[in-house]
Amino acid sequence: MLCLVLQIVSAKQPIRCIQREREALLQFKSRLVDDSNMLSSWTTPDCCQWRGIRCSNLTAHVLMLDLHGDYDNEEYSLRGEIHKSLMELQQLQHLNLSWNYFQESHIPEFFSSLHNLRSLDLSHSYFGGKIPSQLGSLSHLKYLNLASNSLEGSIPYQLGNLSMLQHLDLSDNPLEGNIPSQLGNLFNLQKLYLDGYYGALKMDDGNHGGGQWLSNLTSLTHLYLLSISNLNGSHYWLQMIGKLPKLRELTLSDCSLSDRFILSMRPSKFNVSTSLSVLDLSYNNFTPSIIFPWVSNITFNLAELDLSGNHLEASPSNQTVKLPKLRELRLSFCDLSDNFLHSVTPSNFNFSTSLSILDLSGNTFTSSMIFQWVSNMSSNLIELDLSYSHLEGSTSHFGIIRIRLRGLTSQVTDSRMGF
Repeated sequence: MLCLVLQIVSAKQPIRCIQREREALLQFKSRLVDDSNMLSSWTTPDCCQWRGIRCSNLTAHVLMLDLHGDYDNEEYSLRGEIHKSLMELQQLQHLNLSWNYFQESHIPEFFSSLHNLRSLDLSHSYFGGKIPSQLGSLSHLKYLNLASNSLEGSIPYQLGNLSMLQHLDLSDNPLEGNIPSQLGNLFNLQKLYLDGYYGALKMDDGNHGGGQWLSNLTSLTHLYLLSISNLNGSHYWLQMIGKLPKLRELTLSDCSLSDRFILSMRPSKFNVSTSLSVLDLSYNNFTPSIIFPWVSNITFNLAELDLSGNHLEASPSNQTVKLPKLRELRLSFCDLSDNFLHSVTPSNFNFSTSLSILDLSGNTFTSSMIFQWVSNMSSNLIELDLSYSHLEGSTSHFGIIRIRLRGLTSQVTDSRMGF
């Protein structure tokens, strides 16, 4: 009976944090500059109650350290040094230090000793230096986000050892060299974001023009490749992308792709998954007579298409373009003029009634007939962007489209359109 009473009393007592982990967190805090008092609660005895800390209900070990800053307010962030006392948190599963200001300091190599990490987010935090190859030893890691820092050098091939990884974001860093083919070992990867940063990053130069490793990523749903400099040299890697059965979103922006690249490969060679719904080919060198029919032929299931920054000023082909499920079309800064309005009609561009968002900003339209054209192209438009245009003359046709903007007309003002 006495044992039973003791068990009941013990069960009602709150589990407090482990003292050595509390001391490690305080030492970590002592090396930080906290101008916004983000860590003001880090004074009480129970560190499990501190802001950004989550502990196990069973063992009281610290499982999560989430000290992300505010992306809307740079002043609400931490500065300073990441102290190695964090090594004491051996049961830590989630570490988030994103949106802080670490002043070009290097990512600590000792993070690799946190063997139980499931997620590591260091994005937007002004880290510099190279990506530590030691991160490749975090065998339980499922989420790794190092985006928007100042990380340089090559991508460590050791990241290919992260067999549990589902999300890898290295975008917006001045990385260079070849993308390591070892990334093809990430069989569980669902989202991959790579940024060539002015063309310094390249697809590997393996057999058949490189990129064969891409076909191994059969779980991939999102692929983001920006400014990869050598993609236009071979279409073999695109055939590898075509083998990804679950791909939903594909971005190949600012990769110097051109009509020659498209013409060298028939759509039948690019057997893209029927799940592909978002395609971003912005800021390449395509022309309308090639790119529109090609996109129409590879899939009928596109919901979002971005061709911004391409050279679409020429008249498109008379070939019918069918994108019956398209909801969002972005054609900003494509050198479009009034001639485009006469050559693109509902008879050869079938967007059906699905199109709801249309971005035509940064072009050279001058005639207010653009509103008549928009009205003919879609009857369900809810967002129209004509900013940075040069419209002039009568705006009488604006009334045709205004009724169909579903209450959003206040966003489409004279100043926005440049009247």
